[in-house]
Amino acid sequence: MNKTAVYQQMLEKLAIDLDVLQRAAQTAYEAATHEENIAENKYDTLGLEASYLATGQARRVEEIRQALKNCQAMTLAPFNPAQGIQVGALVRLEAENGSEQWLFLAPEAAGLKLEHEGNTVTVITPRAPLGAALLGKQMEDEVQISVGGAVQGFMVCEVD
Repeated sequence: MNKTAVYQQMLEKLAIDLDVLQRAAQTAYEAATHEENIAENKYDTLGLEASYLATGQARRVEEIRQALKNCQAMTLAPFNPAQGIQVGALVRLEAENGSEQWLFLAPEAAGLKLEHEGNTVTVITPRAPLGAALLGKQMEDEVQISVGGAVQGFMVCEVD
């Protein structure tokens, strides 16, 4: 797996998401301010609903914009065993049941799914339980997290 390629793909996906959301926010704003949506009586809530949608879309645009900015500012460094896993690491984990997953630890964009070299790479942040548990870990370290009262265990198989 190429960490730099995964990073670039993440930035491209965030930029595309930002563009789509900006257009959606603009459309919602236009709907909210269009003269046909002015309330004619107290039961006519179309304009109010459109303004709520426009506000939510504008918030989401700002969240994606900030995530893109923070991810662009991130430094990609090679894995340093003295520091262990840090933000910017591409990690392959193996669960106790033998299933594997690829994770990219980033400052933002949690939950983003990327397809790279036939594998799904999930972006996680240090704020997630698994992201926090991975910080400072080494190759072949075991990591355990509690999810809904059940303990899940993973082994760090590969780090870039």
